[in-house]
Amino acid sequence: MTATGPRNAPDVVDVVALGESMVTFLPSRPGRLADVPSFDRAIGGAESNVACVLAAAGHSARWISGVGADGFGDHLVETIGAYGVDVTAVRRDPARPTGVYFRTAGDRATDAHEVAYYRAGSAASAMTAGNVDLTAARAGRVLHLTGITAALSGECCGLLRELTAPRPGRPLVSFDVNHRPGLWPDGDGPRVLLELARGADLVFVGADEAQEVWGPRGAETLRRALPGPAALVVKQGGHGVTVFDAGHVTFVPAPRVDVVAAVGAGDAFAAGFLSATLRDLPMKARLRHGHLWAAAALTVPGDLAVPPPAAAQQGAAPRPAWIAHADHLAALDDGAWGRLRLGPGWTQAAAATEEVPTP
Repeated sequence: MTATGPRNAPDVVDVVALGESMVTFLPSRPGRLADVPSFDRAIGGAESNVACVLAAAGHSARWISGVGADGFGDHLVETIGAYGVDVTAVRRDPARPTGVYFRTAGDRATDAHEVAYYRAGSAASAMTAGNVDLTAARAGRVLHLTGITAALSGECCGLLRELTAPRPGRPLVSFDVNHRPGLWPDGDGPRVLLELARGADLVFVGADEAQEVWGPRGAETLRRALPGPAALVVKQGGHGVTVFDAGHVTFVPAPRVDVVAAVGAGDAFAAGFLSATLRDLPMKARLRHGHLWAAAALTVPGDLAVPPPAAAQQGAAPRPAWIAHADHLAALDDGAWGRLRLGPGWTQAAAATEEVPTP
């Protein structure tokens, strides 16, 4: 599977990511939302996360969405643009607000974690095939979408159906299932997500997620339900990742990671895999880059690192040194890869070690 979109046509970028981003309010200290006295502002959005990570790694990326004609919309456009992402196709909606959400500081996997979304009627939920610049959306070697967008409204779902429909010369369509049960109150999610996944060229899905959406099934059974995508990437947590591609099955175990914050790993994995795909690396290397980029997210406190200072002035950011280090790690033999352990600071290539002894 290769990203075969045009490489030199005007306004063509490596990756276009389309979907909602929201302003995120992070608590100043642990505790219930009712007890937290103040919050710090950040951004959150699966698709924009992928675009930002790829741009920070030196790829050309475009983010397409809708935001309100308000201060929060300004913040999103300016912050994402600071990573070197092209934001010229973002639609400003004077009639609808930018979505926001608040969350607690606790682990998202625990019952104590709280998230309060204020996204109903947001500008992004009003995206349609009629008001989105489809030419800009298709002007990438890869078009990255997620199931979150399809859940925002019937119009958004129609937009994703348009973008995943077969058509001559379309870019490689990447689809992350990203099932969010709370966004599908009518229970229609499983059917819609399966339909959209079948129309994509590359699909990312977690094994646990697939079981939640479509019922118990192993990776091979899931592939039989999704025979259409050229590549199906099934993430199996800390165990590893299996990809079905061109009649081949490739499994790559996950390295051991000393986790700082369990957020942003899924988007970072997709970005790493897409980066390696754009570089036409072998499938094993694509999976290893996915693991390594996910580890880069897991070993820092937030979803995204601070944008490179040169990005806003010079377009796509210079290729950071840790990407070259990731290339080195991705090329390890299987034994060395199996001994790999990554902790905070490993992306500082000069200081990172190839292997850390296991206690």
